[in-house]
Amino acid sequence: MYAIALSVAACLRAQTRVDVAWIVDTHQVDARDRTDAVAITPGGGRIGSLLSGALDGQLTDLASRQNTHGRFVTLKVSDVDALIAGLPSGGEARCILLPASELPPDLWMLLIAREPVCLLSRIENDVITETKLFTAATVAEAGDDAAQRFARGISDAAVIGDTVVTVLWPVPKLVIVGAGANAEALRDAAALLGWQTVIATDANSATGVIAGLSSLDNVVVMIHDLEVAGAALIAALSSDAGYIGALGSHRMQETRAEWLAYRGHVDLERIHGPAGLNIGATTPAEIAVSILAEALGAMKG
Repeated sequence: MYAIALSVAACLRAQTRVDVAWIVDTHQVDARDRTDAVAITPGGGRIGSLLSGALDGQLTDLASRQNTHGRFVTLKVSDVDALIAGLPSGGEARCILLPASELPPDLWMLLIAREPVCLLSRIENDVITETKLFTAATVAEAGDDAAQRFARGISDAAVIGDTVVTVLWPVPKLVIVGAGANAEALRDAAALLGWQTVIATDANSATGVIAGLSSLDNVVVMIHDLEVAGAALIAALSSDAGYIGALGSHRMQETRAEWLAYRGHVDLERIHGPAGLNIGATTPAEIAVSILAEALGAMKG
């Protein structure tokens, strides 16, 4: 849901109809990311996907025939569709599909800000009659079951009686600028934390990804190319990234600082360099652990 929030908010501002769908539960098929959602605009335009696209065609067809109220639908994934989508097997998925205008208007700004939220959707004969929004400050009012699910700190959804409880927690993103053994080790170690990792090796792709980061996210610059590293660090300093690390010797840090200062960037307190806790790390795996430990420390305050 976080990935489509900005686009949905733009559609609503333009008074363009947009339907939103997300998975509540599955049978025999795995929903890999519980924050996944798809936004569908008139004419079949789509932003995002569910089950690697295996459900998108069915949802688009249903959205074209949907009126004002949302629905709680059960969709089948054939073995052929599963194969095309890269899934191990077919199965079933139960989803909520409803017009974005039927969701609480504050939801989209909270998602854009990468805040955790809880949604309670009431169902009557598979029709969504209303959806209420709760945040960390108000989730206790949603009931014990919803509050307990929210407290786990992970995205989840479940049907409780006549209510669908949807909990959305943002997943930290790690942008690694550079390639090689150190970058690969850091990517693999971050996967153990459940982080989403993007590796960029050129200035355009790096700055484009970094620009949308929040305080939950991290940037680690590993590349020696001064132009690429400098552009990435400028983008990171201009973003809300919670952790900015720059790998390299003290001499390299000084060279980067001079490059940034020449371009008007002299306040570099947010940059951790050399990146990583001083634990005597020498191998790529040890360096990855030291960087992630430092990033976690920054995230936890």
